[in-house]
Amino acid sequence: MGEDKRLSAVVALAQGMAAAHTPRESWRAAAHGACRALDGSFAALSVWERDLGRLRVLVNVGERAAGEVEFPDGETYPVHQFPEITEFLHERWAGGGGPHAWVETADGPAAGRPGYVHQRVAALRRRGRGSCVVAPVVLHGRAWGELYVARPAGALVFAPADAEFATVLAAVVAAGIAQTERLEEARRLAFTDALTGLANRRAVDMRLDEAIERYRAEGAVVSLVVCDVNGLKRVNDTQGHAVGDRLLERFGSVLSLCGAMLPGTLAARLGGDEFCLVAVGPPADDVVKVADELCRRASELELGDGVACGVASTEDPIGPVRSARRLFRLADAAQYRAKAVRAAKPVVAGRAGPDDPVVRLADAPSRETGAERRSFRGRR
Repeated sequence: MGEDKRLSAVVALAQGMAAAHTPRESWRAAAHGACRALDGSFAALSVWERDLGRLRVLVNVGERAAGEVEFPDGETYPVHQFPEITEFLHERWAGGGGPHAWVETADGPAAGRPGYVHQRVAALRRRGRGSCVVAPVVLHGRAWGELYVARPAGALVFAPADAEFATVLAAVVAAGIAQTERLEEARRLAFTDALTGLANRRAVDMRLDEAIERYRAEGAVVSLVVCDVNGLKRVNDTQGHAVGDRLLERFGSVLSLCGAMLPGTLAARLGGDEFCLVAVGPPADDVVKVADELCRRASELELGDGVACGVASTEDPIGPVRSARRLFRLADAAQYRAKAVRAAKPVVAGRAGPDDPVVRLADAPSRETGAERRSFRGRR
């Protein structure tokens, strides 16, 4: 491959990874780009899980052999079967050198020799491949994993120049992975509450909008549990804000635990002493049971005075739900009712008969209750 073509291949690989929106898309773009750049028939990207002492395959692309899937759940290899990822790389770097790719064939090592690796050669033969080039991927100065590109038996064997080029491609892949990690971290921070580690208001807004679309299109049950932690102001005033933060963290843990009882449920802190659960799919009765358990556990915390909890579900007789805003108004009104009557259990919108005071409160033109006092409600 000429220099111009190789430069174009490098640019295409970098652009493919930059255009990825998720880690999986980034891994796939890296493997596909390297496979094309090296004229391979198959490529894989693996990560070194130091704590577990293994290489875990993230993605397989191209002509896959029997048992190879694109995104494997459990394709791993003990690192001791591939000592070059630790011993060879460590010794070379310790001597002042940098990571460098090498070639192996079904007959043994061909170029860049880190040492004969029987398992890798055996795998080439077993899968009908004639040669492979293996390039270490280095991230933040440490071995992160490896890029592997193979050609079928009978095809031209990779040459030393291919190993040189694979080293360059691995560096481009490392840069792409670093960018993906930064974007993922930024995305995580954008949708995470810093104090509790739960989802934040922005994440709730997005989940609810998507959930209501599913409800309107498919009839999926959407339920919202809104909670206020009772006694936070008293704790802050008498024991300090650090203790108040500990109360919020403890309740956040309880909320997360209870939310896990409903598959796929989002546990979130809306701000201040306000929290919620967003459940899509589970029956309303199951959500109410979890809300009841949440109230019980919150009452047993050594700090605070339990929670006021309101529930609204599209499965209950609450009238048409055309927007997330109305479901929020209903859950909020139910929570306000629970706080007003000091209820030890959740108040559920729509379950008090045809003239349910919670539904009337939620749909009243003027809300003296202050249930729309939260600024996030005004977004819609």
